[in-house]
Amino acid sequence: MEPEKQKRDYLLPASILIAGLMVTVALVYNTGKKTENQAANLADSAGTNAQLPSPANLKPISAADHILGDPSAPLKIVEFSDLECPFCKIFHATLLQAMQTYAGKIAWIYRQFPIPDLHPKAPHEAQAAECAAKLGGNDKFWAFIDKVFEITPSNNGLDPAELPKIAGKIGLNVEQFNSCLASTYGQDKIQNDITDAVNSGAKGTPYAVVINNSGKKFVVNGALPFDQVSAIINAALK
Repeated sequence: MEPEKQKRDYLLPASILIAGLMVTVALVYNTGKKTENQAANLADSAGTNAQLPSPANLKPISAADHILGDPSAPLKIVEFSDLECPFCKIFHATLLQAMQTYAGKIAWIYRQFPIPDLHPKAPHEAQAAECAAKLGGNDKFWAFIDKVFEITPSNNGLDPAELPKIAGKIGLNVEQFNSCLASTYGQDKIQNDITDAVNSGAKGTPYAVVINNSGKKFVVNGALPFDQVSAIINAALK
């Protein structure tokens, strides 16, 4: 009976390991599908056009956009982001690095894509960023989202009480900020950005489209590391 017992002793850990791997794979798959489904739900609620999603549908860049860098730069990066998405937090740092590395060659356009089923606080934070832009212009918008990404633990972890504190730290009038945030200001713009994101092929965040001077588009899907983003930028600049 001893050999049989040893066989069982060897098989038990292996069985546990295999079961654990199967659970992990299932969780990863289901999380991805959940994100896609939630993005699709956002598309339905935003009333997207009856067209196949494609980067070709990207809304043209305009003065209404939040632009960091020279708007006439040879390369534009249009990013759709959720302020409570942990991958967006990582990708935000990556694009800040790209702005330093390719100074004068790229402009970064930020568009809102909060996914409330994943991050219920994200739409409120997106509106807060729009209020920062209303009260302080483009520079304060970028200062605000930089600070949000700096302090948020992500995954719906930022205390809403921090938003007016951030506004005060970047030099905005806190009373006016709170009044703006209590209104519906910016909500239409956020919905338009969501529609644009889904029409352009976004299934989650972050999602970016790189556009060169000839109008050619390159997709950056997810929080790719800097070396991969750099390779896409270099290819687009040729």
